[in-house]
Amino acid sequence: MHLTVEQTYPADVAAVAAMLADAEFVRWRAARPDAGAASQVDVTGDPASGFTVSLRRTLPTDLIPVQLRQLVGEHLEVRQAEAWEPEREGRQVGTVAVEIAGAPVRMTGSLLLEPLPDGGTRQVYDGEVRATVPVFSGTVEEAAGGAVRRTLEAEERAGREWLARN
Repeated sequence: MHLTVEQTYPADVAAVAAMLADAEFVRWRAARPDAGAASQVDVTGDPASGFTVSLRRTLPTDLIPVQLRQLVGEHLEVRQAEAWEPEREGRQVGTVAVEIAGAPVRMTGSLLLEPLPDGGTRQVYDGEVRATVPVFSGTVEEAAGGAVRRTLEAEERAGREWLARN
């Protein structure tokens, strides 16, 4: 299943990249009530030379349909890794991988930060959600895609709040 999630921020690309590469921000956004419980956060590098963000968190299974909860247990352990290249020509690109531990589901794709005409920034997650569950793969992919979308929407809200406060 193809998944594209667009986020916008009222700050320039450099400010948004600096936020995304800030370990304090990543820990803060991962600790918010709508983001689950973070058990591991690692950030290395910086926007000028490229950076990586690794995040492991536990989410409640209420993000997925009731009929699929028995496949994953009481909680979803989500691992997210982003690798951002150095800024080029006012844009930053990268790759993302999201896995749900204990479930045969994975999202891989690309990341983009680009300027908007109003001075803001657009962030785009564009990828494929794949499940390797015989018979139910389409249903599992849709459920996982919905969970990823809701998580990224929560991250956008967190980023907007962070930028407004800082």
